[in-house]
Amino acid sequence: MNILQLGIPKGSLQNSTIDIFSKAGYQINVSSRNYYPVIDDDEIECMLIRAQEMARYVEEGILDAGLTGHDWIRETDSDVQEVAELVYGKVGKKPLRWVLAVPENSEIKSVKDLEGKRIATEVINLTKNYLKQHGVNASVEFSWGATEVKPPRLADAIVEITETGSSLRANNLRIIDVVCTSNTWLIANKNAWKDSFKREKIEYLALLLQSVLAANNRVGLMMNIHKDKVNDIIKILPALNKPTVSTLIDSDWFALNTVVEEKIVRKIIPELLRKGAEGIIEYPLNKLVE
Repeated sequence: MNILQLGIPKGSLQNSTIDIFSKAGYQINVSSRNYYPVIDDDEIECMLIRAQEMARYVEEGILDAGLTGHDWIRETDSDVQEVAELVYGKVGKKPLRWVLAVPENSEIKSVKDLEGKRIATEVINLTKNYLKQHGVNASVEFSWGATEVKPPRLADAIVEITETGSSLRANNLRIIDVVCTSNTWLIANKNAWKDSFKREKIEYLALLLQSVLAANNRVGLMMNIHKDKVNDIIKILPALNKPTVSTLIDSDWFALNTVVEEKIVRKIIPELLRKGAEGIIEYPLNKLVE
């Protein structure tokens, strides 16, 4: 039997990744002491791998495909097939940022002030390339963790990843620049990409995962509308494309079905009622194939 070896990111992206797979129709069960999760697809075998290492193992063919941040593809300079960008993180859909940060009371105001200084970070290559672009010579040291607590005694500045900035603020750090932004990507080994079975499997995974993310924060709305009110109702609906309108049997009423952003539903329902809509139903979406 053909098998696709798939890497699932261990760590901060693990739970959100498994949740997206669940909405895509794949149940992944992880044991606390096992790095080989069980997935309900006989043609896929999973392995938990840290996002930092994923691209390297995919490039080497140990894994056929995997999910990791684009930052780690760049950091490891891995030669992989970038299949699909998947915009999600630990908290939400905002891109992750690698930022240059210093203590609140530091005299460092810009990257130019880092000349001859010491920087602690987990992304050595990204940081060195960033400094090179700005013509700055500084010492870049690998941080094994707890990077936020190193300034000012152990480092003058840090380059650290953040989604909300809350951890940096909690440690009295001030962001002075964004080194790079990054989203999650589904990547593939280039030889696996040439294999017809594996490529089809990876492309199908990409389609389903992207459809889950496309449906995120959107809901479906159904309602009944009298034929005289259809045009008025359509004008106030911010539809994904065009709403579906179908005639009810033996009636002057129509059924309307559309997709909208969840956050606007509370604003438009009162207006829909005023315009004559009846029997309004809001329902969740798991996938949206555009």
